[in-house]
Amino acid sequence: MPASLGPGLWAIAASAAAMTAIVGLRYLLTSGLFAWITGKVRPGLYEGLDRQIRREIGWSLLSAAIYGVPAGLVAWGWREHGWTRIYTDPAAYPLWWMPASLLACLFLHDTWFYWTHRWMHWPRPFRMAHAVHHASRPPTAWAAMSFHPVEAVTGAVVIPALVFLVPVHVAVLGLLLTIMTVMGITNHMGWELFPRRLVHSRIGHWLITASHHHRHHESYQCNYGLYFRFWDHVCGTDRGLSAP
Repeated sequence: MPASLGPGLWAIAASAAAMTAIVGLRYLLTSGLFAWITGKVRPGLYEGLDRQIRREIGWSLLSAAIYGVPAGLVAWGWREHGWTRIYTDPAAYPLWWMPASLLACLFLHDTWFYWTHRWMHWPRPFRMAHAVHHASRPPTAWAAMSFHPVEAVTGAVVIPALVFLVPVHVAVLGLLLTIMTVMGITNHMGWELFPRRLVHSRIGHWLITASHHHRHHESYQCNYGLYFRFWDHVCGTDRGLSAP
């Protein structure tokens, strides 16, 4: 191995380790917060699920390591070599592009998730990988990242790929990751956080919340989306809302 390659590999490894720690800590803090809120708002909802929750945390921390590796590689490449289309100067693109880029990234992520999620429900991939996630009956606030490594890989590549395709301001990227985290947790925590008038409104008809995703965990072959109900409506897989 050339001597000059050594420091670069160490820097990549350090970046991957740092991102793994960040993803894992973010998971523990945010899922822990919403689990605590659940205990206050819906006392007893997770009663008797201690063993399941320990399993969810274990799989989720493994998923954090899988998410951290590509994120760390991309972060190192952006910092050291200018890889990606992440930008820091708000004037580099028109200001309207900031919300537009957020919506573009959300839609592309949702599209990827919908189709890979449907694939995960084919019998073989389900038995091999996705059954780990559906072992959470009912899902809890700790289940958002409870994935088999194969499934974790399909999720881990999305945001790193998007930042090579879509010009995105670093603050918008932070907001995107926040939305991804909060919706992933709130959709799984077993009760509806958002007001009924929003969930049952015209806007709610196109958005995914716990009421929509809980139906997926009940019926399996429906409601595959992550953020939006667009692909479920287009493909006829929307089965409406549950009552978590």
